[in-house]
Amino acid sequence: MSELESDLFWRPEALKVVRTQSPRMRQVLEKLKSVAPTRTTVLLLGDTGVGKGMIAKLIHQHSSRSDMPFVHLHCGAIPETLVESELFGYEKGAFTGANKRKLGRFDKAQGGTLFLDEVNTISPSTQIKLLQVLQERIFQRVGGEQPIEADVRIITASNSDLSALCEEGSFRRDLYYRLSVFPIQLPSLRERTEDIPQIIDSLIEWFNQHYFKDIQGIDPFVIKALKQYDWPGNVRELENIIERAYILEQTRVLSAENFPQEILAQDGHTAEVLLDAKLPLAEVRRQSLEQVERQYLKELLMMHQGRVNHAAETAGITTRQLHKLLTKYSIRKEAFKPPKVNKKQPSGEAL
Repeated sequence: MSELESDLFWRPEALKVVRTQSPRMRQVLEKLKSVAPTRTTVLLLGDTGVGKGMIAKLIHQHSSRSDMPFVHLHCGAIPETLVESELFGYEKGAFTGANKRKLGRFDKAQGGTLFLDEVNTISPSTQIKLLQVLQERIFQRVGGEQPIEADVRIITASNSDLSALCEEGSFRRDLYYRLSVFPIQLPSLRERTEDIPQIIDSLIEWFNQHYFKDIQGIDPFVIKALKQYDWPGNVRELENIIERAYILEQTRVLSAENFPQEILAQDGHTAEVLLDAKLPLAEVRRQSLEQVERQYLKELLMMHQGRVNHAAETAGITTRQLHKLLTKYSIRKEAFKPPKVNKKQPSGEAL
């Protein structure tokens, strides 16, 4: 039994999520274990894409409110004029078009947890109302007069330095003090590259379940290159890159040819070609040619979204010749066609 599995704090469904080889992430998880059982307001800080939403869910799942709702509001994705009504709801007749009462996120989160992402984007007037809720534990719907008890634990997140925003005068200092009772700084992916292999394993497992493939791993050279990359988009960028490679891959191992060249070619070096010096030169040439052809065909189909006639025209060959090459390399044109329906994102975002 691993040290993680012997830790009785974590729920079984969280064990895959909290696996980490990073000392920085271990510190984050220790803080989470301390604060989760309390009602304390938590402020999650970090760059976009580091996994603040997943940490917020972990806090909720390991609190005494875990059986109650977890409600998420992305403040930066909602027009400023609508944030207040989204948070607090409104009464019928509160404004033109308010034909019936609408429950806000505070209503929906009663007894549970309300997660406010990008709280740094809310307007000064909404900041005042949120401060009142934190101080008095009551709120009012827009157009309403009856105070409503707010039995809600609040977790907020920001990708900006709130203390700096306070200095600029764009964020209330008294609200900042209320929100930052228990701040947790999340490391960027480039600060915890040792976790990249297990994050990829979790993503492959999720994609196998939802795309009905059987990918079993990833080329070790690719892992080495991914660890050297700077990851400006953090875990979210890694998810997107692995998903694209997964869709393109026709074997059981994610290969270098399906990853962006700018990631594999760090510091101006080209991606390595794995060669066997024990083979005759003619065989090495044949294998190298096949690798280049396979990568070219996949990029060609990706560019034309699986349309063989357009791809053949670009390649300067007939559709019959292209079909023969696709058969030779077991490449399915259907894998490159755009999806007909919107697909769901991985439900268990890796930390």
